[in-house]
Amino acid sequence: MNLFKISLANIREKKLNSFLSALLLALGIGMISLLLLLNQQLDEQFRKNIKGIDMVVGAKGSPLQLILSSIYQIDAPTGNVPLAEVNSLRKNPFVKTVIPLSMGDSYQGFRILGTTPKYIEHYKVKVAEGHIHNASMEVTVGSKVARNAGLKIGDTFASSHGLDGEGDQHDHKKYKVTGIFAASGTVVDQLIITRLSSIWDIHEHAEAGAEKHEEHHEEAGGEAEEEGQDVTSALIQFRNPMGLMTIPRQVNTNTSMQAALPSIEINRLFSLLGVGIETLRAIALVIITIAGVSVFVSLYNSLKERKYEMALMLSMGATRTSLFLMLLIEGLFLSVVGFFAGILLSRFGLLLFSKAAEQDFHYSLGKFAILPEEIYLLFAALTVGAIAAALPSIGIYKLNISRTLAEE
Repeated sequence: MNLFKISLANIREKKLNSFLSALLLALGIGMISLLLLLNQQLDEQFRKNIKGIDMVVGAKGSPLQLILSSIYQIDAPTGNVPLAEVNSLRKNPFVKTVIPLSMGDSYQGFRILGTTPKYIEHYKVKVAEGHIHNASMEVTVGSKVARNAGLKIGDTFASSHGLDGEGDQHDHKKYKVTGIFAASGTVVDQLIITRLSSIWDIHEHAEAGAEKHEEHHEEAGGEAEEEGQDVTSALIQFRNPMGLMTIPRQVNTNTSMQAALPSIEINRLFSLLGVGIETLRAIALVIITIAGVSVFVSLYNSLKERKYEMALMLSMGATRTSLFLMLLIEGLFLSVVGFFAGILLSRFGLLLFSKAAEQDFHYSLGKFAILPEEIYLLFAALTVGAIAAALPSIGIYKLNISRTLAEE
């Protein structure tokens, strides 16, 4: 007697019940799997881009907004601050690096970032083609920008005012592409990077001789320091923990800027997201439980309807244990089908989420490999199926063969 074939035949006979049980399990598994994938990939993106940045300074406003706009490039800046105030932080003995940032324009939805060579050094990105920009109105573009916007070495383009690509074009001056960065998996992949002077020149705020001053300071210390200008924000790295204890308070009380600590703000963001994630996870567990109950009810009703069949099989030599295993196989089979359907469902959900993130923020979440935690999900699904099948199957051991055959 082939128990597996008989179990499959029983499942096919109860197509609707079997489908609903597997579907419920797939929905629960799919939700938990998708949450695991998003949590892992978002955490990786956030931690990778925040590495080595201890503090961000910028215009007063929302600290989280300042972090998101300056590090992750996914929010509007809080405003501008004087470059002179930013550069005053260099004199603090606890400060190791100050990287000024200036933004406000874009090209085809990709942000143009004015900064110093220190920014490129910080993210340790390499140039795949051409060379790093070394003059005003020259740019080096991220790998994703080059691919999606079709930019090549030597191309020129006019930027648009604003960060969504819908603003007025600055046709009076055009940028020239001198280099393309190799893919790095960091925020640089989706940026167009240029010198600070380019941002000032494009908005016609730079005084005569600004480029000469910047070149002088680039040669002296690798940083652009045209003191009459504004920047959007600056990324700060401390020399030691004492900087974290003293500088943020000094910035917030003694300057027109605000100091935001990335580690605190991102942890706060994840704690806020965590409430929603835990709620969704709880809903998914409820769905899985309902799926288990559905399997239980389906097999219980099946057992009641097939009493005569079971009694006949027992009278022909089948053992009660073999019939118990037959029903157990049905429950486990539905669990396996539900698990793999849920895994496929979660990947489809991740694909949709990744497309939305790519379109809105230019972030890709395209890692579809099985996570170690999903192996535990398989065991959980098998456990639910086994318990749901075992409980009604115990009735086989209480089945009275002669009475059942006589009743029929």
